[in-house]
Amino acid sequence: MTEHGNDRGRVVGMLDGRVAMITGASSGIGAAAARLFAEEGAAVVLMARRGDRLEEVAGEITARGGQAAAVVGDVTVAEDVGRAVETAVERFGGLDCALNNAGYATVGTVLHETEDEIYERTMDVNVRGVWNCMKRQLPVMLESGRGGSIVNTSSTAGRYATGASVPYVASKHAVLGITRAAAAEYGERGVRVNALVVGTTRSEMIDEAVRQVPALEQAFIAPQIQKRMADPREIAEAAVWLCSDRATFVTGTAMPVDGGISATAKPGD
Repeated sequence: MTEHGNDRGRVVGMLDGRVAMITGASSGIGAAAARLFAEEGAAVVLMARRGDRLEEVAGEITARGGQAAAVVGDVTVAEDVGRAVETAVERFGGLDCALNNAGYATVGTVLHETEDEIYERTMDVNVRGVWNCMKRQLPVMLESGRGGSIVNTSSTAGRYATGASVPYVASKHAVLGITRAAAAEYGERGVRVNALVVGTTRSEMIDEAVRQVPALEQAFIAPQIQKRMADPREIAEAAVWLCSDRATFVTGTAMPVDGGISATAKPGD
């Protein structure tokens, strides 16, 4: 945050006056982003399935003087996503940026042993969820005449086989494809679309995977330059930057926030 030259004593954030929608906002990267976007001046509309956790995050933000609205819903349900976008318009006057972050993953089974239901759920949340969000966010951004910025959460699994399940790897590759295609379609209309290529991050999803397969923790961080997992706020910092006016010439990118694993991965990995 910086001092505003014309507003004595007022601290202005990178997203001052913006309205942001964040999915998967009840924990992990989504909750960290909710807090950070609000700290940087955005009014935030938070969406997740767990109402109690979501209300808790929204309550923290409002208690600190921020603006937040919680919308309980599932990104795989188009009507739920529509309610979140409508809330942004009705409560805060529009939608300027979004972090489409909700995700689902499993570990422990190879392709032929993976249940069809796991494949369907993974693709539904990670791919259809992004589709549902963008399909409803884009019209509002276009109608405003101000443009906007959308950030989709992908993964290092969106670039190569990381050891995560096959459905997860496939879904995160798809997120990068959607991101690039949408960036090309909407760039001339003022909407930037980017993706975060996220490395292993401390979250409920990762903690549960490590609980099931303890050896995964070292396997996750071994290829990285920085031998640790990310804090969720570190990922949120990149999302804030991409949504801000400091990234106005950045679109269609897959930005690594991965502790350096992209720098050391061999071609074809």
